[in-house]
Amino acid sequence: MDEVKQGSPPASASPPEMPASEPPVIPLEHLSIETGGSMFAGPDGLRAGWRLVLYLVMWRLLRVALGILLEKIDPHVRIKLWLDLITELGSFVIVAVPAVVMGWREKREFGEYGLPLRRAFGKSFWMGAGWGVVAITALMVGIGGVGDFSLGGFALHGGRVLKFAVFWGVFFLVVGLFEEFLARGYTQFTLTQGIGFWPSALVLSGFFTFLHVGNPGETWVGLLAVAAIGLFLCLTLRRTGNLWFAVGFHAAWDWGESYLYSVPDSGGISPGHLLHSSFHGSAWITGGSVGPEGSVLVFAVIALTWAAFDWVYPEGTYGD
Repeated sequence: MDEVKQGSPPASASPPEMPASEPPVIPLEHLSIETGGSMFAGPDGLRAGWRLVLYLVMWRLLRVALGILLEKIDPHVRIKLWLDLITELGSFVIVAVPAVVMGWREKREFGEYGLPLRRAFGKSFWMGAGWGVVAITALMVGIGGVGDFSLGGFALHGGRVLKFAVFWGVFFLVVGLFEEFLARGYTQFTLTQGIGFWPSALVLSGFFTFLHVGNPGETWVGLLAVAAIGLFLCLTLRRTGNLWFAVGFHAAWDWGESYLYSVPDSGGISPGHLLHSSFHGSAWITGGSVGPEGSVLVFAVIALTWAAFDWVYPEGTYGD
């Protein structure tokens, strides 16, 4: 964002006071890249790269501990869907806890890393959710428009429609919190101080893509789409100042894909989906085993979504 140049105030003027209830916005330009110092320490202490390493080491150790804990659950009492939800919730906890620890060491509040609690599920989140539903709907309309997608009849009836709509809404909300904070939370904040915002966005979008490599039936087109979506979500962070728009978009996209339109999401079809939908036609258009994220049409949708978002949110501050 271009800085607005103003004249100097009179010597007798008092500086304006910020409202106590709202911390000041920190423009991205003020998150300066570290310079000077030694290999391990900069002017502000331990360098960003080493802080990021510490965070990732803590995350990996907690991830191992979470895996051991989940294995202790009696397989005879496991209910897969609830276990999947618990696993995703645990995954979010183990990316948040190291950030709390690092925030204590760095004397920063958790919210500075992208998820300010005062903004939780506010306007930005619901705007993101709306954009996510519109984007996945545009993709499905595009695939259906060339005759390669059919909705079919209802797979759920009665109270099960609402039951699974809520379950998958909560599930993908937790997925969005976990994946967005891991790829664009503490990691983006810290790496930005080391190499700048967009270089960090490229690195972390690559990392975000790598997390999807093991998904069943994944293809190179699907992985490129994940990278493109990751960069778009970085743009939403840059322009809105926090991750709540990205979390809403991420959750709504996955919910629309898996539950509402009942198509494969990263290679798998979720149980408890709404419709008996079907793909028929070229895998280039339908995405094949990957689902819509593997369709070549996804790049057109992402490009249009990027352009629309850039128009609606022309300026941004990161660090709010």
